[in-house]
Amino acid sequence: MDKKTLVLGVIGSDCHAVGNKILDYALTEAGFNVINIGVLSPQEDFINAAVETNADVIVVSSLYGHGEIDCRGMRENCEEAGLKGILLYVGGNIVVGKQNWEDVEKRFKAMGFDRVFPPGTSIDTTVECLRKDLKIE
Repeated sequence: MDKKTLVLGVIGSDCHAVGNKILDYALTEAGFNVINIGVLSPQEDFINAAVETNADVIVVSSLYGHGEIDCRGMRENCEEAGLKGILLYVGGNIVVGKQNWEDVEKRFKAMGFDRVFPPGTSIDTTVECLRKDLKIE
């Protein structure tokens, strides 16, 4: 079976590297080909890496609370770059302050994200979702 490729990174002006490294390690261990673009990454970097590597998924991480602003327009930008139907995942502390999670999830889904993970989501949950969405047994 071909390994599924995913682009992983921390979006915007966020420099939280530890979670990024943990995700990289865990997703690689789970059998994925991880293209880690690191921290402080604009949307274009995620999209360019996905185009260059023919990625199946883009996994956006954000911990500094401005993910909502940083992620705006990402689905449209992916489609413009020829990445129609690519899976888009986002997780972490993606909004400022304490907000109702259902509302947050709705807003990100409306922006075109396939999965929206709250802070503290276990990596096992993410791997399960990836396997389900990518139809990996």
